[in-house]
Amino acid sequence: MTQRFFPRPNVAMGELGLMALRFLPKPNTDPNLVPWDGLDDPANPQNWSFGFKVWLTAVGNLMTFCCTFASSAPSSSTATIADEFHVGREIGNLILTVFLVGFTVGPSFWGPGSELVGRHHISISTFALYILLNIGQVRTNSMTTLLVTRFLCGFFASAPLTNSIGIIADLWDPVNRGIAMSVFTATAFLGPATGPVVALSAGAGSFLVIIILAGVCVLLSLFVPETSAPVLLARKANRLRGADPVKNKDIYAESERVSWTPNAVLERTIFRPFKMLLVEPILLLATIYVALAYGVMYASMCHLLPKSEAVPLIFIRTRHFSVSSDGLWHGFPPVEERLYSAMVGGSTLVIGILFLCWSGTYESVPWWVPGLSTILVGLAITLIFTLHCTCTRYTYLVDTYLKYAASALAAHTIIRSLAGAAFPLFSKQMFVKLGINWADTLLGGIALILAPIPFLFHKYGQRIRASSYFAPCLDLKVAEFLKEEKSAVAQVATQTV
Repeated sequence: MTQRFFPRPNVAMGELGLMALRFLPKPNTDPNLVPWDGLDDPANPQNWSFGFKVWLTAVGNLMTFCCTFASSAPSSSTATIADEFHVGREIGNLILTVFLVGFTVGPSFWGPGSELVGRHHISISTFALYILLNIGQVRTNSMTTLLVTRFLCGFFASAPLTNSIGIIADLWDPVNRGIAMSVFTATAFLGPATGPVVALSAGAGSFLVIIILAGVCVLLSLFVPETSAPVLLARKANRLRGADPVKNKDIYAESERVSWTPNAVLERTIFRPFKMLLVEPILLLATIYVALAYGVMYASMCHLLPKSEAVPLIFIRTRHFSVSSDGLWHGFPPVEERLYSAMVGGSTLVIGILFLCWSGTYESVPWWVPGLSTILVGLAITLIFTLHCTCTRYTYLVDTYLKYAASALAAHTIIRSLAGAAFPLFSKQMFVKLGINWADTLLGGIALILAPIPFLFHKYGQRIRASSYFAPCLDLKVAEFLKEEKSAVAQVATQTV
């Protein structure tokens, strides 16, 4: 049975640090290794003022909103764009798909890359290129150019998405991190949900809205300092060597000892995410499950693709709704403690999908009945997404892998985005061939098969993590330490008596 080791939400960072020092293995004492100047070092991002950390988190969330908004904003204009460039509707729909394909490629560079060189420079450079590519989309007269630039936009937009999670991990301790990650999760879903609604009013001008949002994000990112602890310690080592080149010639930061050979860089930035995906059962199963939820979400986002998905088929063809009306429905605690929301979400997704398909196709059933089912589906997708980001107050994958969180999230995001890119492409054929009821029943059946995953994590997660190479299992080490301490206290009490 799991226990809560830090039940007090206001526990001080110094207490957490002292606890960590007591149960973690003693490091090799190297006088040349640059550390923080104590637990309260003001240079440590986790010791920055609360207001400053909130502001930095808000900027990261705005960047996330900007990028996820761009992923779905052109959905309302795909038919218009296809007509303008004299191509088929299927080619027009690729505007959404290629952006998400770029999302799948980018994290393998930007996630681990931020662990190597820091987050500040990556955020500014990728957002600047992102703006230039969006300007190119507005001015292009070629469908090929539009698709290529959309792919590159997705590639560069994935950097702020992965870096925002890293910034949260840099700034917040385990007790408070969950609140920040909860807001991040809401922002990540708000972007793609808002995109089609705004695009209904802006039309092709949605690209201009994307450019304006990105411009604001670039200006704000100029005032976001570096938050990566390894990079900050490396800069500290450089300052010390520069201040006294003779005395401090052997001073170094841990990150400076990392190999920069081509093979080593490829291992950390490209191969590690996929290696983790293959050897980490928790990461693999969580990725598959969230990919299903993400695919269902993006299939429903494409509500302007003519007669292609369940929600528009039900509310436009059967219920005779307009397109705009249709879119309106659119501490180190044990990580297993963070699975309850996903456990609820799994069951809710199955119920919501089946409720939607078997109530929405009969005109005798009032329209608001299937409308309520879309709320269940949206709630379930958000809860399942907690496997990726948050569950109640705490993080799951981030706190499971800690040091390798960016690599884990990179692999996770690649597969998830591929699902989001693929679902809108085959959903039309699936619903046409099988019909609304049985196509959605198929999705509900797949969701039912995957629903036990968070329950399995809750029951067997500690055992799986204990044998993991990439998961540090800090909560298990805390538990072992407390067990030994309790046993020692009991022995002393017995001897005293």
